[in-house]
Amino acid sequence: MATEQAGRGKRGPYPGRRPSRRRYWLQWLAACLLALAAGGATAAFKNGERLTVGITLHPYYSFVAAIVGDKASIVPLIGAGYNPHNYNPLPDDMKRAQSLDVLVVNGIGHDQWAFEIMQAAGAGSTPLIYANDGVSLIPTAGAADQSVNAHTFISTITAIQQVYEIARRLGELDPAHAEDYRKNSRAYATRLRQLKAEYTDRIATLDSSRFRAATMHGAYGYLMQEFGLNIVAVIEPRHGVEPTARQLAQTIDDIKAAGVNVLFAEKFFAGKLADTLQAETGVKVFSFSHISDGEYSATLFEDEMRYNLESLHAAIQSTTAP
Repeated sequence: MATEQAGRGKRGPYPGRRPSRRRYWLQWLAACLLALAAGGATAAFKNGERLTVGITLHPYYSFVAAIVGDKASIVPLIGAGYNPHNYNPLPDDMKRAQSLDVLVVNGIGHDQWAFEIMQAAGAGSTPLIYANDGVSLIPTAGAADQSVNAHTFISTITAIQQVYEIARRLGELDPAHAEDYRKNSRAYATRLRQLKAEYTDRIATLDSSRFRAATMHGAYGYLMQEFGLNIVAVIEPRHGVEPTARQLAQTIDDIKAAGVNVLFAEKFFAGKLADTLQAETGVKVFSFSHISDGEYSATLFEDEMRYNLESLHAAIQSTTAP
């Protein structure tokens, strides 16, 4: 019996050798995991151990600020006060591009200049977060070519989808703070849902059956979609480009034929065109914020979205029967 037991110790199930080999691999695996964990906790970012997140548009500054809190730095790729439509890169943009660990982009037509800046700055290998990866896109209202509407940030629902996508990707790049990013993104999403719920309740009390809206710019499809509303006509052929005399005359005819009674001009950029249309057709003019101007701030998106929702409520109310 002693010989049989000794034999089992050397052959068969190898009770004397396998635990040693198993311990070796477990120790090796543990060492690797510790090394990876240590590397994630002390990631070598460009500005030390703190992640530097670049953004291309004003709403993304608000989104990222809500997500990262005090765990990361935020650097706008272009300076405040510049309109992102048809933006021409400046030398200072290159310097900022070189300081980024990651860049949050719209990526579907609103910030194509960002890719030019990154390439010119030699930062083409910098990771990009495409904020719209989880968004269901719609065509641009009034666009003859049915191009994708890039203004996904003018909506609470699509904003929440982008916030979650940004938080997920930042957590992959900065795993030491991934849980903070998830927690903060949920809290921010809750605030946006509460904002939408407030105006959903208020708008639900109004009769929107007579509401016929035209907009100066085809940016507000996502916002209108949230409340089951449509845009009858878009006035500008391109952002910032006023229609020709012939286009204007055709627009006036279209507005009258479609029974449009509300016109949304862009905040701060209504101009004489809106006044002309109001005088010629009798439409009531309201304004929407494009959320792409002024200083970058953590509260800009919420403040401007409240402005938009208040304007939408007032516009619908103006079309209800006395």
